[in-house]
Amino acid sequence: MRKRLFSLIVYSDDHNLGVTNVSVQKKIHIIGVGDDGADGLSARAVSLIADASLLIGPNHLTSGYDKPGQEIIEAGNSLDALAERLTSHSEERIVILTPGDPLFYGTARFLCERLGKDRFEVIPHVSSMQLAFARVKESWEEAYLTNLANQSIDHVINKIRSAERVGVFTTPEFSPNHLAQSLIRAGIDYFTGYVCENLGAPDERVTAGDLSDIAKASFGELNVFVLVRKPDVPDRPTTLEGRRLFGNPDELFLQSKPKRGLLTNSEIRVIALAELDIGPNSIVWDIGAGSGSVSLEAAQLCPAGHVYAVEMDTDDFELIIENASRFGLANITPVLGQAPEAWSDLPAPDAIFIGGTGRQLTTIVRDAMAQLKPGGRLVADMASIDNLHNVQEVLRQETGDVNILMVNIARGNYQLDRLLFDAMTPKFVLSAIKKQS
Repeated sequence: MRKRLFSLIVYSDDHNLGVTNVSVQKKIHIIGVGDDGADGLSARAVSLIADASLLIGPNHLTSGYDKPGQEIIEAGNSLDALAERLTSHSEERIVILTPGDPLFYGTARFLCERLGKDRFEVIPHVSSMQLAFARVKESWEEAYLTNLANQSIDHVINKIRSAERVGVFTTPEFSPNHLAQSLIRAGIDYFTGYVCENLGAPDERVTAGDLSDIAKASFGELNVFVLVRKPDVPDRPTTLEGRRLFGNPDELFLQSKPKRGLLTNSEIRVIALAELDIGPNSIVWDIGAGSGSVSLEAAQLCPAGHVYAVEMDTDDFELIIENASRFGLANITPVLGQAPEAWSDLPAPDAIFIGGTGRQLTTIVRDAMAQLKPGGRLVADMASIDNLHNVQEVLRQETGDVNILMVNIARGNYQLDRLLFDAMTPKFVLSAIKKQS
């Protein structure tokens, strides 16, 4: 059975520096190992493994090591449990065998973040992803690299759509043929596929073909799927409606029929999202979310963050759930309730959007600013001049500086052969940054 690259993590003794009565933690050595196993290890790596008193890893990786006095424990799937075990056995020389290049979709990053980088020394080995690109003689310098074990297939497909080169760690559930079928259904058929199996092993195999060929074939569970865009093909389909990160047409969002037209229009939405300055890890609050148009596009802008859509109307609350499902978003949580009570248990936000009208708008803005992280941004849109005056006064008191935009937009349409413009209701967009404490 093919073995993927794996890592060996070793606690080893530090040198005696002449300091007495000082407790020094043993260094953790992270050693990358290829499909050729021990044959590909350096003499130092072999020595570190031999000196380990505790060996942790899957059975098929630890079976070759049975040194007398060396304890072997089968590794589970929980990295948290692994980190706790390492902490509790800090005085032992511990070796952990784990699939993957230590710092490329491996365990090293997690362990370094959890236990501290100073506890580790990394002795790398070439990764299976690197080997795959070498086999097809393509650069992976600017390739989109991903792992279907921790990314949704819809998200991956959207990323592949405009990529030049792609490297994918597949899973038994989402094999290369499964991914190829999904890409074809999405209208993405302009890649040459390479399925690289058993890299570095005697039974290594690379299968090349169009996605239609890959879709009909079957492959082993452990592989790397490389996609290379064919020359002279478009970067994108005719339209990305419904797949745009922001600025999607209003009609793509489900709306309550009695209140239709109350959602934040796409033009205002684009401006507001730009002013929010959302990062990939941002925590965002959308206060008065309605059917969730701003929340949904904010969630697409922070794939590793989270959006909390606060809405007091039960019908709109249900629509947020439906719209999130239609857009395939999991990083958005609808919150049913009235501000400010509804956000009392939410994590502190990096950005807050407040839309709508009402007598309580000024109070909501003031209370929201109190919850915002220092350096965070608050953006509010409104149509009322009275609300404009009151909100900007609050933001000036809180921040000292308010950016105000008056947005007048007219949408063009044809009536027979005549071009006419329908003016939208003017909107005011206010944004402010909370002072650093």
